Amino acid sequence: MHDHHTHHDAHSDDDVHTDHERSGHSGHGGHAGHGDHAAQFRRLFWIMLVLAIPVVGFNDMFASLIGYTLPEVGGVDWISPALGTVMYVWGGRPFLTGGWDEIRTRQPGMMLLIALAITVAFIASWGASLHLLSHELDFWWELALLVVIMLLGHWIEMRSLAQTSSALDSLAALLPDEAEKVAQDGTVSTVSPDELQLHDVVIVRPGASVPADGTIVEGSASMDESMVTGESATVHRGTGDSVVAGTVATDSGLRVEISAVGDDTALAGIRALVSEAQNSSSRAQRLADTAAGWLFWFALGAAVVTAVVWSAAGRPEDAVVRTITVLVIACPHALGLAIPLVVSIATERAARAGILIKDRLALESMRSVDAVLFDKTGTLTRGEPAVTGIAVGRTELDADGVLCAAAAAEADSEHPLARAITGAAQRRELTVPRATDFSSSPAVGVKATVDGTTVEVGGPHLLQQHGASELADVDRWRDEGAIILHVLVDGTVAGALRLADEIRTESWEAVKELHTRGAQVMMITGDAQAVADSVATELGIDRVFAGVRPEDKAAKVSELQDQGRRVAMVGDGVNDAPALAASDVGIAIGAGTDVAIGSAGVILASSDPRSVLSVIDLSRATYRKMTQNLWWAAGYNLVSVPLAAGVLAPVGFVLPMSVGAILMSASTVVVALNAQLLRRLDLNR
Repeated sequence: MHDHHTHHDAHSDDDVHTDHERSGHSGHGGHAGHGDHAAQFRRLFWIMLVLAIPVVGFNDMFASLIGYTLPEVGGVDWISPALGTVMYVWGGRPFLTGGWDEIRTRQPGMMLLIALAITVAFIASWGASLHLLSHELDFWWELALLVVIMLLGHWIEMRSLAQTSSALDSLAALLPDEAEKVAQDGTVSTVSPDELQLHDVVIVRPGASVPADGTIVEGSASMDESMVTGESATVHRGTGDSVVAGTVATDSGLRVEISAVGDDTALAGIRALVSEAQNSSSRAQRLADTAAGWLFWFALGAAVVTAVVWSAAGRPEDAVVRTITVLVIACPHALGLAIPLVVSIATERAARAGILIKDRLALESMRSVDAVLFDKTGTLTRGEPAVTGIAVGRTELDADGVLCAAAAAEADSEHPLARAITGAAQRRELTVPRATDFSSSPAVGVKATVDGTTVEVGGPHLLQQHGASELADVDRWRDEGAIILHVLVDGTVAGALRLADEIRTESWEAVKELHTRGAQVMMITGDAQAVADSVATELGIDRVFAGVRPEDKAAKVSELQDQGRRVAMVGDGVNDAPALAASDVGIAIGAGTDVAIGSAGVILASSDPRSVLSVIDLSRATYRKMTQNLWWAAGYNLVSVPLAAGVLAPVGFVLPMSVGAILMSASTVVVALNAQLLRRLDLNR
């Protein structure tokens, strides 16, 4: 188990956000910090919005655009410059400090573009207010709009990132405030869950939640695991089963032995993974940062060309107006939101469906996967034996009778095969009689007295002892790699039981749906070829790798990649770690402490293989939104900057500053709304 620590950003109120800004919006900072940033940006946004109203309302340029006149009162002309300066210094500070950091690191990008736009607007507006520059450059209203919109964008982004975290932080809130600990002498005391230690036994009463990860030692209950797995249906858990902190025993009480505390619990692992996911910058985010860098040089180049061309045309005043307009209009509001908002909403949407995106690159890669390689045991199958067939011999017992006799004889055995037999009898709701004189013999089987008859259950050595022969069906079962147990009553072969690793009912749909999405489905297992082929044939799997040792699984992944395949490996996260790391996308499946395995890029909190389909659907939808937003955001700048520069001036059209500002705001709104549509994606299976 990896040791995980969640990260916390320490920001004072004054140095709000600068760490985040340096990262070019890529969502850096621990999950605790996003909530802090969201609150700081929210407060700053509302303060600036209040200040913006008089800045815009008392701005002469805005008044003439809308068509109203300002009152003839002394000092009215100085309301916009005075409050506009406050907005530039206070509201613009995150962008100015971020822009300065980009200059220092010689990586011009989003922050520098925003800083350049508001600084140019600020200087030009003072120039116009002091009658040193053209009245057309009275941009106080535009400066106010720029600051407010950019703060709103940052607030939306930070809030979205904080919501992703809070979806998982809410898990912590589901933990009980106290736990009932059972002492060695049987007395029960109330303690805080933090005080629990390994191997402590606690009582979980009906309707209460489990205080820490553990194993049920007494009782059984229907468990509500939705907060961990995203599955709404309750799951039956009994003696020997693992339970996770925060899950609820809905109908009856349990005694649970604690198996993990502190950073080793599934909950701590989940929260650490989410923190790591939010800190991972993605390829698409780097694309947005690169686009912002290019946009900076594009805007600067366009401004220089504009200044030179208008000056050469003998219109120096127009040169100043057009150059400044280009620099102000090039501010990439929408580009700043295009990627972070989509990624953060996708991560949050996934978390609600029990899919934990640990590495954002994995989410982006999943859309192009064309081969899904499943580890068999515990993934496509349940990882535990189950009775999958009953053969009947020449006695008066039918199939239920054979199973009933075997379950009675095996009732006192702790062997996994015995539990599979007694479990099958329970599921069929058979009345199993009490057995006496139980004994077991290694490599032979068990023996007990049931209703006055001697019942024996065992493998081939048991038949040899009695000199009996196998039933007809058994040969076929052996060819399929199944485990075969013979049931003898008073020395006569009454029947045989076929036991195999039970295929999950969800696996059929998962394989079928992956085929419809154009992916080849493959299976890898350490089991014998016969066992693997039996499961593969039943599920319709395209290709099988059998008899593969855990350390060789990664080599099989590389082999597929060498054939030009984009491989997603789906495993239980334990012995599959090297293969998960080698694949294009590693997906660890199954709740529990394995959720903290570091090799996978995506963790599925439930053990349902259909969740892989949800990851593909989310990946494709996320990529679509990113692409749409990038084109919309960059397209606005590519069209508006040349128009603002006056490229159509020869035909009498120059983009007015006001129209540019409105288009700029509209593009930001479109990008934000488009990203929000991801929330409507249905990931429930």
